[in-house]
Amino acid sequence: MSSRGREMTLSFPPFTRAVIWLLAINTAVYLALSAFGTPSVIDWVEQYLGLVPSMVVFHLAIWQIVTYSFIHFTFWHWFGNMLGLWMFGSSFESSWGMRRFLELFFVGVVGAALTTIVFSFAHILTTPNTVTIGASGGVFAILMAFGMVFGENEIMLIPFPFLIKAKYFVLILIVVTVAFAIGDRGGVAYIAHLGGLLFGYLYVKFSPARGMSRKFSLSEWWYGLNNSYYRWKRRKAAKKFEVYMRKHDRDIHFDEHGNYIPPDDDPNKGNGGSKSGWVN
Repeated sequence: MSSRGREMTLSFPPFTRAVIWLLAINTAVYLALSAFGTPSVIDWVEQYLGLVPSMVVFHLAIWQIVTYSFIHFTFWHWFGNMLGLWMFGSSFESSWGMRRFLELFFVGVVGAALTTIVFSFAHILTTPNTVTIGASGGVFAILMAFGMVFGENEIMLIPFPFLIKAKYFVLILIVVTVAFAIGDRGGVAYIAHLGGLLFGYLYVKFSPARGMSRKFSLSEWWYGLNNSYYRWKRRKAAKKFEVYMRKHDRDIHFDEHGNYIPPDDDPNKGNGGSKSGWVN
């Protein structure tokens, strides 16, 4: 339930496309572990798919910085994360689009994993052999972003019958998370929660307006590399052509981009005229 100013909205958020996929994957994994989660299976999943910092660093189990986020062993752990993902994530996907929403979620997941790894080797509240599981890193990144982007929106925290602005809700969440992390209560991975909050903040604050994947996309990188290669070939061909024509007593010139300079515009002629020819 949310409200803008005095206007209250009683409808639940929609099930957007990426949110549905994340809910489906997490739910499928949870149900599979519930149905077939023998002690040996649980041990294997924790060791190879959960986040174990020593495995990531010493055995290069890099996949763990993502796979851990899809693993939930208990109902309330799964339900709480999926509820937060749906209630707050759908607002972002509706506003920002699927690509940027997924960026935000996985930046939180990976950021929470990296934070946990760093803290574990510093032996702060955790150790390198401690297993971390759950989507909380991504969910907490979404919560932080929600408080920053939709901070003035009022939300009702069911079953509590009062409204609170999103930015104050996130502030309370941060304080409670820090307090519980210091108290180390209940074996919950509060370091991952803090990592998700931090990287959610960094994403909203510093990511490009069009998203990271658009700015650093493989296709744009490839086209840039391809263009650089052809520019290099053009410059090389221009120099060869200059040498060839000079051998035939003709003096022609190309600029630093390989563009032909007509004789009237040749700076070597002393007129200092403007360049013309092909535009790079």
